Amino acid sequence: MNDFDKNALKNFILEASKATYASGDESIKEKQPDGSTTIEYKSGAYKYHDNYFGGEPYGGREVVFLDNKPIWIMVYYGLVYNGINKEVYGFLMESLSKTTIDTPYRGPTMYEKNEWKYENKLTGDVDNFSGTEKIFKNEKCIYEASYIGGLIDQ
Repeated sequence: MNDFDKNALKNFILEASKATYASGDESIKEKQPDGSTTIEYKSGAYKYHDNYFGGEPYGGREVVFLDNKPIWIMVYYGLVYNGINKEVYGFLMESLSKTTIDTPYRGPTMYEKNEWKYENKLTGDVDNFSGTEKIFKNEKCIYEASYIGGLIDQ
């Protein structure tokens, strides 16, 4: 990488992920005139910008800036099978809050609680990666999302 290191970027993505959507804090979400929602987070020279369209299905993108220059992007798309289920998104936020430095882009490799299970299959590293996350309830897949991303404008 050019002017920054991968670990610093991954640590910021992890910090931003836990402080934004995964936090469950509705007050940080800003509705946009186009119907999308934006969440922003800043720490030092880094800035995180998440913009998504949601309902069912949903899609969006996250961008990290360093010194106001875009350096990293992730796009994502997902849905709950058989309609909207607030329980699913509650469990998704909980799962995303359990992510680690090894999987900072979404949630941990696996997280289980009672009849719920979250799985995240990730390929690659911060500079070029893709993955799929799934949520199961009583062993039946009820949610699935895909994501892809990496470094930009290098």
